[in-house]
Amino acid sequence: MMPDRLDQPRQPGLRLRPHYDPEAFGRLSERIARFLGTARFLVYMTGFVALWVLWNVFAPQSLKFDPYPFIFLTLILSLQASYAAPLILLAQNRQDDRDRVQNEHDRRAAERNQADLDYLTREIAALRMALGEVATRDYIRSELQRLQEDLQEPQESVES
Repeated sequence: MMPDRLDQPRQPGLRLRPHYDPEAFGRLSERIARFLGTARFLVYMTGFVALWVLWNVFAPQSLKFDPYPFIFLTLILSLQASYAAPLILLAQNRQDDRDRVQNEHDRRAAERNQADLDYLTREIAALRMALGEVATRDYIRSELQRLQEDLQEPQESVES
């Protein structure tokens, strides 16, 4: 027997537990859970139960396989519920995981957007401050008018 080598994959051996792909099983459980939550499923299930009851009430005695109180039907419905509940929970857990990842992504995007908004706010504030120091047309016009008035005052005082 060759010792285990680290440079080669281990050969598959006898397993006590069956191997399954958890991702494929999760996708299947989501499909089942989606179907269980539809009106189509309710119609199918109602039809199935109605057919079962009608058959076992009105069929000839030799063809009845589940006489009243329909113990076998109760067993089947209990079995269906016992499988449906964990499948629905598995689907919900997978959806919660996806929602958690999406929320984290949204939170990071919101943080980036907030940082961009803060930057733009600072830039606009800096521009406003810089514009406050720039001489505007109205300011220059008012200064020129005041200068013109100052220049005309000495001429008027010289003429008087």
